Amino acid sequence: MRYDTLLFDVDDTLLDFKDAENQALQALFSEMQLAYTPEIEQTYQRINQSRWKEYELGNMSSKEVVNGRFGLVFEKFGKQVDSVEMEKKYRAYLNKGHKRLGNSLEIIRDLSKKVDLYIVTNGVAKTQYQRLTDSELLPYFKDIFISEVAGFQKPRLEFFNYAFSKIPTFQKEKTAIIGDSLSSDIQGGINAGIDTIWLHSKGTSSAKSLIPNYHITALEELYDILGE
Repeated sequence: MRYDTLLFDVDDTLLDFKDAENQALQALFSEMQLAYTPEIEQTYQRINQSRWKEYELGNMSSKEVVNGRFGLVFEKFGKQVDSVEMEKKYRAYLNKGHKRLGNSLEIIRDLSKKVDLYIVTNGVAKTQYQRLTDSELLPYFKDIFISEVAGFQKPRLEFFNYAFSKIPTFQKEKTAIIGDSLSSDIQGGINAGIDTIWLHSKGTSSAKSLIPNYHITALEELYDILGE
């Protein structure tokens, strides 16, 4: 095969994060007796994405990202809440979301017999472990590298150096990262000097400044790249 080691992102690569997020948000706002309208959804996404972008840039910790977002969202709609408490409630709902994307389990199970598989994620450790366990994907990975544990986040080189230091017989030229995010997965792979495979299900690549080595629209297409 072309690679000995594959690094997989989790959300919207292996697991359907959008589905888990939507179910969790609907449950949270229902509990707070506030209808989860399209306007609220757009407000949440704007605030949330802005905060995670600051995290990728190193301007905010992951705890600051998640513990502050709901206070801002509810404030926009005239409710004062304990933002940290809202995060705990949301997290409990989110942890239950483990819907797999396509036939990711079958593909990961098969690939694990041929190459070494690892997880690289900026997600919250407890959430990711629970979701990977519940989705039955966890046993097929040699190790899981999470920014919260590493002390650095994708796309920073320090995150990847941390991961590389824990991979036995690591060879940069025989390693690739697969993920849906240009800013964390593809940029991270470029920073780390490894090949990048961008999973972008919407079709033709819209990348301009960042050019991945490969572009796929479904995980099955990995086999064409791997040489099997």
